[in-house]
Amino acid sequence: MMTIRRSDERGHANHGWLDSHFTFSFADYHDPAHMGFRSLRVINDDKVAPGGGFGMHPHRDMEIITYILSGALEHKDSMGNGRIIRPGEVQYMAAGTGVQHSEFNPSEKEAVHLLQIWIVPDHKGAKPRYEEKSIAKAKTGALHLIASKTGRDGSIAINQDADFYVGKLASGDKVAHELRPHRHAWVHVAKGDVTVNGQRLQSGDAAALSDETSLSLTANADSQVLLFDLN
Repeated sequence: MMTIRRSDERGHANHGWLDSHFTFSFADYHDPAHMGFRSLRVINDDKVAPGGGFGMHPHRDMEIITYILSGALEHKDSMGNGRIIRPGEVQYMAAGTGVQHSEFNPSEKEAVHLLQIWIVPDHKGAKPRYEEKSIAKAKTGALHLIASKTGRDGSIAINQDADFYVGKLASGDKVAHELRPHRHAWVHVAKGDVTVNGQRLQSGDAAALSDETSLSLTANADSQVLLFDLN
């Protein structure tokens, strides 16, 4: 079974310095039908204006992943990390017992476009942790494993049985992903135009898959796709 979540059905808030679309309920946007999918709790599609950003604020007991699509984002946190991440780079933070962080756009001219993802951890009270991974130079036509429970194949180890992939696809590329029994998938089109199991999805669209054995992706244009394989 596949259920489509269209881009224009998402929640939306524009604060001037921040223009956000919410796949799932977040902040002032509340939709009981879209509170998350399995352990996937948040996908926020954010555009932050030059010089704008999120001041230092706390989190706990959440797996937080940020993926940069364009521009740059400056990160600082209470663990002592400070970095500027750029397109194709992924930032991971296990909030665990508690952490504070800030995220700002350091550019005076260019907005930063990012996806912020929250995954509910499989236990509370984990030790806060920060990691990064880059696929900026990774090949197209493939799904790249970014995060997993065990940290296999060079991925970031996270506190949940969830595999997170990013697909970098050129127009005409086809990739497939097998789903083990009792697994579920969420596909989010970050950029481009992709056909997923026969259904056409464009930027901001998503699909939830349950009781399926596989999914196939065909790029109708140069695209970037996020795939979550969930228990």
